[in-house]
Amino acid sequence: MSWTPERYTAPDFGLEKFTAAPDAVIKAAPADGAAPEGFHAMSIFPEYFKIEGRWLLAEESRMDCVPVYEGGRIAVREFRLLKKGDPVVVGRTENCEEGIYVHPDGFSSKTGDSDVFSFRRGRSRETSFSRDYNELLDILRYDRDHGRIVWVMGPALVFDGDCRMAFSSLIEAGYVDAVLAGNALATHDLEGAYLGTALGQDIFTRQSRPGGHYNHLDTINRVKACGGIPGFIEKENINSGIIYTCEKCGVPYVLAGSIRDDGPLPPVFGNVYEAQDRMREQVSKATTVICMATMLHSIAVGNMTPSYRVTGDGTVRPVYFYCVDVSEFTINKLTDRGSLSSRGIVTNAQDFVVKLAAGLGL
Repeated sequence: MSWTPERYTAPDFGLEKFTAAPDAVIKAAPADGAAPEGFHAMSIFPEYFKIEGRWLLAEESRMDCVPVYEGGRIAVREFRLLKKGDPVVVGRTENCEEGIYVHPDGFSSKTGDSDVFSFRRGRSRETSFSRDYNELLDILRYDRDHGRIVWVMGPALVFDGDCRMAFSSLIEAGYVDAVLAGNALATHDLEGAYLGTALGQDIFTRQSRPGGHYNHLDTINRVKACGGIPGFIEKENINSGIIYTCEKCGVPYVLAGSIRDDGPLPPVFGNVYEAQDRMREQVSKATTVICMATMLHSIAVGNMTPSYRVTGDGTVRPVYFYCVDVSEFTINKLTDRGSLSSRGIVTNAQDFVVKLAAGLGL
């Protein structure tokens, strides 16, 4: 039998706690960017709100945002996007007491036969990840045809020539629907295609080139002189790399800027909230998210990503979220920041990409 995502079990709204629950209380936002006192903050889990006697699921959610009742549905909005008068749900309880229900076990597959105490429940460098790779391969094959796969990437991925080629093959084979990264990944990827180096070091031999510390700056400068990345690709006959393949295959990429950026490249969003909006556009459609070798971007995207997605036909399905890093600290910190459904794989992200591509037969 072919692999399919876990089935979702909705709450039994016939239970007394649901039928006896009051309607949720709604109050107007007192000012632009401000929620009313006692506002309800969203989690990563499916949440239901009783409005005029009906339990409504927030179909698109995001942690640390507020539920707004409008147009007969629950919208989830960042504080900075609230407008004075917006009808915001208030209440801090989560088990129907105030017409709010948080449903954390909709995808639970627990059998109840595990010991209360057992070893090796966490994720560390000692964990065997073979099963995780097999599961992820199944997910990618399924979501290539039935979902949307978003990758969050740090610059380490383009410091290795084999990894760049492997990820390009993933793009060409349809396993990449969007890339979220920063200025560095795109800069050093284009540097690799243009000059064969990343931060001045050969992407295959790791030999530092004479004057190589200029290479990333020369690349940025040339991209700007060409009017942007498409012009640079055409004028310099660029024919390899992640950004080149995204452009060739029409895969969107969002580059969020930081204070330490060199240049930056023309597509980089210098305004952090504009970058956040563009990132969320991609995350809000994702059914699988894979974060690799970038702690800050991983945490940012983790905060945007709920544990579920409502598909076009109304089906509720899980969102699979993976964090791949050589550091256990990064993986644990993501969970500590609220991304409780994150699955960690402790490994070199470059080797991870190569192994994943090979597992998919690319």
